[in-house]
Amino acid sequence: MLTAESLLADLPGPDQTAAHTARERQDQLTKPPGSLGRLEEIVIWLSAWQGKHPPSLDSAQAIVFAANHGIAADGVSAYPSDVTAQMVANFEAGGAAINALSAHAGADLTVIPISLHEPTRNFTQEPAMTPEELTDAVRIGAAAISEEADILLLGEMGIGNTTAAAALACALFGGKAMDWVGAGTGVGTDGLRRKSDAVEAAQALHGVALDNPLEALRRVGGHELAAIMGATLEARRRRIPVLLDGFVSTAAASVLFAHDESALDHCLVSHLSSEAGHRRLLAQLGQEPILDLQMRLGEASGAAIALSIVRAALAMHFGMATFAEAGIAGKSDDG
Repeated sequence: MLTAESLLADLPGPDQTAAHTARERQDQLTKPPGSLGRLEEIVIWLSAWQGKHPPSLDSAQAIVFAANHGIAADGVSAYPSDVTAQMVANFEAGGAAINALSAHAGADLTVIPISLHEPTRNFTQEPAMTPEELTDAVRIGAAAISEEADILLLGEMGIGNTTAAAALACALFGGKAMDWVGAGTGVGTDGLRRKSDAVEAAQALHGVALDNPLEALRRVGGHELAAIMGATLEARRRRIPVLLDGFVSTAAASVLFAHDESALDHCLVSHLSSEAGHRRLLAQLGQEPILDLQMRLGEASGAAIALSIVRAALAMHFGMATFAEAGIAGKSDDG
């Protein structure tokens, strides 16, 4: 059985030497210190977690984990569960948003369907997964990362999974059910009520068992959420920086944060989803998203767009001249 102690043991920290080297170069570039804002911070983050300077973006990998949810039977989505498999086929045929965006950003796309014909159980009636199913999904996530990956983009597809993410976030960080639910695939007022009712029912059924973050993932999460957590953790072990996508991906990774607040230091959140709970979740994590484009698609679509920003940050870091190279006087001592 998975335990937080076994998952989080011996996680590497950032390489401060590499971070210092990146910061020193930033300070020598022909611009006022800090004038490029987060672009400068991103390169330092990339160096720190890859453990090297210069950092590299030669092999970006986007992974979309797909799974189905028993809670979908309660009418929490605008689409039937069959759409998950249909979208997986669309990914594989190259016809989805993430196909276009990952190609544009220079990321290799990997699609991992997990037990599509065996959805999780309805978490308003029983735990979504058995301990064995949770373990299997976490291992699938860890094994999905390529040997060459130097940055990882994590996304998902699964009808009903914004309800699972809302239930998980509510279990991890408290609040009312309605604080965490959103439109998802486009539900109206009745759909929002059904989602809120499902989250409330899960809280009532599972009770204090949800106080354990890993157990909360098992009881109200899903296969793809567990796989995202597993991939996030494996990336940390291998010093691979991670771009989390939207609400679902962030909620999945938050299980690690709930056990250890430093466990997501190798992650950046790519964008602020328009899902209602995402802003609240980011506040809990102390994360500032790279972008806010009012997206709520999933599929790692926001992460692919954010990768282009990371590439721009790296291009700035190495494409600019230093003051010495350009023959420009640096900042005077008195500012």
